[in-house]
Amino acid sequence: MALIVQKYGGTSIAGPERIKKVARRIIDTKKRGNRVVIVVSAPGDTTDELIKTAQQITPSPSEREMDMLLATGEQMSSAFLAMAIHALGEEAVSLTGGQVGIVTDETFTNAKIRRIDTRKIEKELSNDRIVIVAGFQGITAERDITTLGRGGSDLTAVALASVLRADQCEVYTDVAGVYTADPRIVSDARKIDRISYEEMLELASLGAQVMVPRSIHVANKFGVDIHVRSSFSDEEGTVITREVSRMEEVVVSGVAYDKDMVKVAITDVPDRPGIAAKIFGALGKEKVNVDMIIQSSAVGAGVNSISFTVARGALRKTLDTMEKVKQEISAKGIVYDDGVAKVSIVGVGMRTHSGVASKMFSALAQENINIEMISTSEIKISCVIKEKDTEKAVRAIHRKFGLGKAPGKGRK
Repeated sequence: MALIVQKYGGTSIAGPERIKKVARRIIDTKKRGNRVVIVVSAPGDTTDELIKTAQQITPSPSEREMDMLLATGEQMSSAFLAMAIHALGEEAVSLTGGQVGIVTDETFTNAKIRRIDTRKIEKELSNDRIVIVAGFQGITAERDITTLGRGGSDLTAVALASVLRADQCEVYTDVAGVYTADPRIVSDARKIDRISYEEMLELASLGAQVMVPRSIHVANKFGVDIHVRSSFSDEEGTVITREVSRMEEVVVSGVAYDKDMVKVAITDVPDRPGIAAKIFGALGKEKVNVDMIIQSSAVGAGVNSISFTVARGALRKTLDTMEKVKQEISAKGIVYDDGVAKVSIVGVGMRTHSGVASKMFSALAQENINIEMISTSEIKISCVIKEKDTEKAVRAIHRKFGLGKAPGKGRK
């Protein structure tokens, strides 16, 4: 008897009819002789609506109280889904993250899982029940409710699959798998049949919204294969796994983009050792994640400029921190540009192929798109461009690397 963990995203359970359809799919899985653990997200736009309401009450709500609030969305989904399964004649039990023993640290709104006590889940499974877990949440040693950050339900599912030694971990969403680009803006984007943890981690980090990076980190660490598929069809999706065999000519796996970013620059910075450490040390203390960094060459009287990118949500904290640092290091100004975006290509084939960067830059140049910042690694190249050019850039790069050829066929 196999143990299967399935996760259903918010669009999959948005409304009674979709909840009933998911309930039937889950029961079919159980009737094939499997034990089933389900993880659910909040339905539809529930989380966004809860955040909006909280901010109408106060622009700076307590992070602890936000976790108390936001955890209710997933609890709503788990209870609704259990009711639907009961109505179809099967036994199910809905449980919160705390009830299933997901213990986290004390970092509200972005907690890390410390351990999972599986005894409650195993007891319910032994009683032949379908276990439905509210994703995205856990509980501290002091019994405070915490949430796991954006995409935390993916992390819940992968973590449970790991500790339960599940035979399968399936993530159901509103798309049929992982594509070579966002199919909403690239009409001939192709579904990828199999992709490595390494490539998926880069794509997720660079803006692809199918999976969140933390869930891929855990999957890679514990060897959990993830099958990403659509909750609206029975077709095979994309398997995220450790080893992927492919033809040698496959250089680039996909194109990603991220509009959730701002470019910040601190100008006329003294050109001396230790300045960068002060700037980024201060941001680190405030838990601001910095992505790309560029330092210009010294000009004039021994000064330069340092530019970097942060998430839009971190802009206010970044500017406040930089104002303090500016005084300490005697810099002159702080400017920012919130009209930028990042486009990236990812592929393990880059390690053994030359000319990949020039090909990407050529694609952008042919569309008259200016590159403001560049970042590279062994398997990815990222460029900061104007946000208004994002979709045009993604289509041009996708076309340049031939990722849309042979429509209807997945990349092996």
